[in-house]
Amino acid sequence: MSIRIKCVIIVVLILGLLKILGLIKKNKLELKYALSWLFLEVGILIITLIPNLLNVISKALGIYNEINMLFFLGFVFIILVIFSLTMSLSRNSERVRKMVQEIALNSYANDKKESGEITKEV
Repeated sequence: MSIRIKCVIIVVLILGLLKILGLIKKNKLELKYALSWLFLEVGILIITLIPNLLNVISKALGIYNEINMLFFLGFVFIILVIFSLTMSLSRNSERVRKMVQEIALNSYANDKKESGEITKEV
């Protein structure tokens, strides 16, 4: 990899890091969701600065070509992000269900109270 390409990659990584940190600072992105992107940037930076590392890892795992290793790592990263988002969606749907139930119970109690059907409990 040429020095020019390495410099471009490093500049893009720094700009991406600044953008992610800016979104976290403005509370537009939670840190738990940004961590995977920060780890990805660090990984790309390490691979950029140590070019033979990808070759060594691919040989150790028995992968024929470095580009295939890169595609494999991208696939693993996407699967991890999808799994993380699925867990978050599951937690949020459970929270929404509980909130809807609480609102319905509160609304029911207020309707009964306004109509005078509920007596004060001792």
